[in-house]
Amino acid sequence: MTTIAIDPRKTALVLIDLQQGVVSRPFAPRSGAEVVQNASRLAAKFRALGATVVLVRVTFQQDSRDRLNAPADAPMQFNTSALPPNWAELAPEIGPQPGDLIITKRQWGAFYGTELDLQLRRREVRTIVLGGIATNFGVESTARDAYERGYAQIFVEDAMASMTVEAHEFVVKNIFPRIGQVRSTDEVLSALAL
Repeated sequence: MTTIAIDPRKTALVLIDLQQGVVSRPFAPRSGAEVVQNASRLAAKFRALGATVVLVRVTFQQDSRDRLNAPADAPMQFNTSALPPNWAELAPEIGPQPGDLIITKRQWGAFYGTELDLQLRRREVRTIVLGGIATNFGVESTARDAYERGYAQIFVEDAMASMTVEAHEFVVKNIFPRIGQVRSTDEVLSALAL
């Protein structure tokens, strides 16, 4: 495994769906609280260096008319009218802090239908450090779009989780190494200290 070099001036930390209604659910191979803890460490370092921090959340209108609703054999079960009022609020350990970008999405990926790409390019970001929940939904979907837009990517394996260990590991072992570099929180923090 090669060492990574991170230029904070051209790198953004992008954290997917670390919001109260998501992180409280059961995840593997680590809990939502563990993901938030590692993501918070990363966000603190990025902010201290003046690097871009992007906090992405997913939410929908009360009537669900802005949700994807294509026919599917196993559609996501989601009742927007039953969501608690704080469902879309970011986990308090994450932020937001002054200067953070908040992106609201209405599907798995954070690029389609949002200003994420525009805001990253205006800040001359070339590399994305990616974490969040769920590894094989929002994180993977965002990663695939980022790859197709030409961003270099670093995936922070211990700052993400999924519904099952198998789902998480499949993406981390089979998808992410083909479109970027997989590292731990400590490895990313060490690269930022150089």
